[in-house]
Amino acid sequence: MAQPSPFVAKKQLERVRTICAAFPETEERLSGGEPTFFVHNKVFAIFANNHHGDGHIAVWLPAPPGLQAGLTRETPEVFFKPPYAAAKGWLGIELIKIRDDDLKFHVKMAWRMVAPERLLTSLSPEPPHATLTLRGRNRGKPGA
Repeated sequence: MAQPSPFVAKKQLERVRTICAAFPETEERLSGGEPTFFVHNKVFAIFANNHHGDGHIAVWLPAPPGLQAGLTRETPEVFFKPPYAAAKGWLGIELIKIRDDDLKFHVKMAWRMVAPERLLTSLSPEPPHATLTLRGRNRGKPGA
């Protein structure tokens, strides 16, 4: 696979940082050589820039049971199974192929999965009509 542009990678990392920083008590530090986002020492997002030459500029997130399989099957150009973490249900998202609002939805879901209960009340709940399987569908201009 071709080496991603350093400019594109930097732009996408800033995009992920901005989204992750919006959640309470988020901390960023390097883990495994990649910018990783934590809430109370639990990982909820990993920025992956061409991890082992895979060509992806992506974010890896924990996902609810079944979501990884559905999204990777339905929209493989956006979602993939990240190495190592796929067996635990994590989801890889190709950043240049997803809109900001959809990316925010997935990051928020990941944060909520690992955040302590006391922090969950600080965020508004997801609307009951939120459809997980449609998030990430390229319905407009992605955040490239």
